[in-house]
Amino acid sequence: MAFGQYTNLDFDQIKTSIRDYLRANTNFTDYDFEGSNLSIIIDALAYNTYTTAYNTNMAANECFLDSATLRENVVSLARNIGYVPRSRRSSRAKVSFTVSGLTETSTLTLNAGIVCNGSGDNTNFIFCIPENITIPVVNGFAEFNNIEIYEGNFVSQEFTVDTSLFNQKYTLDNSFIDTSTIKVKVKDLSSSTSSVTYQQIDNIIGITSTSAAYLLQEVEDERYELIFGDNVIAKELSNGNVITVSYITTDGRDGNGASEFSFVGNITNQDGAAINSSLIGLVSTDEKSRDGDDIESISSIKYFAPRIYSSQYRAVTSSDYESVLGYIYPNVESVTAFGGEEMNPPRFGKVFISVKPRNGDFLSDETKRELIQRLKSYAVAGIVPEFVDLKYLYVELQANPYYNPSLNDRPEALKTGISNALTQYSRSIDVNKFGGRFKYSKAVSLIDSVDS
Repeated sequence: MAFGQYTNLDFDQIKTSIRDYLRANTNFTDYDFEGSNLSIIIDALAYNTYTTAYNTNMAANECFLDSATLRENVVSLARNIGYVPRSRRSSRAKVSFTVSGLTETSTLTLNAGIVCNGSGDNTNFIFCIPENITIPVVNGFAEFNNIEIYEGNFVSQEFTVDTSLFNQKYTLDNSFIDTSTIKVKVKDLSSSTSSVTYQQIDNIIGITSTSAAYLLQEVEDERYELIFGDNVIAKELSNGNVITVSYITTDGRDGNGASEFSFVGNITNQDGAAINSSLIGLVSTDEKSRDGDDIESISSIKYFAPRIYSSQYRAVTSSDYESVLGYIYPNVESVTAFGGEEMNPPRFGKVFISVKPRNGDFLSDETKRELIQRLKSYAVAGIVPEFVDLKYLYVELQANPYYNPSLNDRPEALKTGISNALTQYSRSIDVNKFGGRFKYSKAVSLIDSVDS
């Protein structure tokens, strides 16, 4: 046999192939391949071949999106088709508080950074805002109403553009970043007092050579890199420009559920002087923290990347809406979309979307309005998206258990075990049986009394 033509990865078969090759060589006709030292050499060759073949196979797997297992490789392959995985998302809450007893003060500014300490589930979290908030003072009284705060730590980082460096990169130092909170400002020089705010984009549609915009991509260790224009697609940076990047690093889903907040922020007046903390009232909670999420998983990237690529960031069919919505709103547990032509009577020109969020049973009206605005940049003109609330199917189970009293199980323990088993079973009901328009929520297990 020709030694170079084997195709298997089994160690024993590789060893057999090497032994057969040597036996076919007249120089080794009288050798004992089972008991001689040559057997050890064959083992070493087989191990080396086996290891090389295994490594080659694993390396080849990392070249394809379907079979890749390392996150850096999956992200890189998704980047080739224009997909940027979702970052972590900060849990968001809304709070209100007042400041009174102010004198000679016309405006107050709640400075970007730490605002509140929030507590929930025996854990404390820091909540921040990514930008300053300024409000007027009327008769010595100011009210910060319905302020949206983000769980995490506020971080600021600077880069100085040096055109003498080949392929200069602007990589953010921290992982666990909520990319939706990134704010990028560029100054001409470090001594400049004014700056230009750059906007993050996910595609180049409508971007000109003078657009102040940047692209974002995930690199190694779940960190992110900023990519600026070249005067063809977006505005190019000049030597000496100073880039200031601020963002929030977050614990993601762990920050959900905080409902009690205390103020620990920094408020200044129109002159930049700090306000005495004794003038600040108690913080009231308008909405407890929600919508926090972890970084997009590898399986999610593999699912959404080819679908977003096939839609080309356009929402035309109902499946496009499902893909795009999962991309722009990370708090989706499941989503179903269908065209108005499927309604009875038909409602042409509309697409209806039902979403089951991860936290809660329904989307809030504010979230619906926000998502409709964001979908407009993807939707085709003339198609109006509309969100409809899910219809839940509640299942109630009633059981009449039989048991063997000779087993000496306590009735209450037996009752609890049966209840837990039925509840766990009921939660595994396949919601696809309802065509995606009905969503199973929970089951109540009613166990008849178990007599001793």
